Amino acid sequence: MHRWSKGLAGVLALTMMWLLPLAAAAAAPVPPSLRLEAIPVSPHVYYFHGQAGVAGADNQGFMSNAGFVVTKAGVVVFDTLGSSALGEAMLQAISRVTRQPVRRVIVSHYHADHFYGLQAFKARGAEVWAHENGKQYLASDLARERLEQRRVALAPWVNAQTRLVPADHWLSFSQGGEIAFEMGGLHLRLIDSSGAHSEGDIMLAVEEDHMLFAGDLFFTGRIPFVGDADSKVWLTALQRMLALRPQVVVPGHGEMSRAPLDDIALTRDYLLFLRDKMGAAVADMVPFEQAYAETDWGRFSAYPAFAGANRLNAYGTYILMERESLQAK
Repeated sequence: MHRWSKGLAGVLALTMMWLLPLAAAAAAPVPPSLRLEAIPVSPHVYYFHGQAGVAGADNQGFMSNAGFVVTKAGVVVFDTLGSSALGEAMLQAISRVTRQPVRRVIVSHYHADHFYGLQAFKARGAEVWAHENGKQYLASDLARERLEQRRVALAPWVNAQTRLVPADHWLSFSQGGEIAFEMGGLHLRLIDSSGAHSEGDIMLAVEEDHMLFAGDLFFTGRIPFVGDADSKVWLTALQRMLALRPQVVVPGHGEMSRAPLDDIALTRDYLLFLRDKMGAAVADMVPFEQAYAETDWGRFSAYPAFAGANRLNAYGTYILMERESLQAK
């Protein structure tokens, strides 16, 4: 009887191991109105195109892009959007394209709109890869504060069951390095762009398709969110991106680009404009408020996200230019 009890306990424990991931996935059901459609990019690649603007109830947090690569040995996903419900919606959309399971998820960077969907993928057994610098963000007060903010702004899609999911494999790059891997006959490269938009930026190149997932290093049709990013490093990353000569690029926000050389201009020119105007103000010792008020923003003011992001972008750049000025002395 004792042996039978121990055996039953083992079976129950194993059963619970299988049920827990399913319970986690069920914690954030997909609203009936939320059905994602995968947009073809190239022979093996699809993406999900988020709406313009900031995350809110009107878009259910679907305001960034994500995508996936279908191989003969499974699916590689790039980013998981901004909630578990969106992650589950991605999985449902992927299942309508291929019967291949999701084997691996690449996190472009640990910002809320790009990785909160990880819970749904972990519940299905996917392996998560991310830049080792993402560990700093997950351990920060900022990460916890952003989660609480999103639980309010995106309730009920981000809720008390939402967890910040760490990577299974934290990737270590040499500066500006790459990590290549093969899956199902396709050759993929992870490209270190850390310190540009965030501390843990990664791009993903799919060699056979001549395409690139650029994450938030590249925005089409809207101004980028800069915040306290290092625009000098960012501009260098953009040049490196063009040196790869991709035929198609999926940005972190906005439409995919089949003319990257042309479409990159908005992101590049905006960063250069910020550096020029805020750098001149710092050099002339003009206070930020005065510099911001005296700058003619007309060239960019009609683009989506300008109202919500431009002032913060300008202030972050002003502080950066102060720091660069001190370092130059």
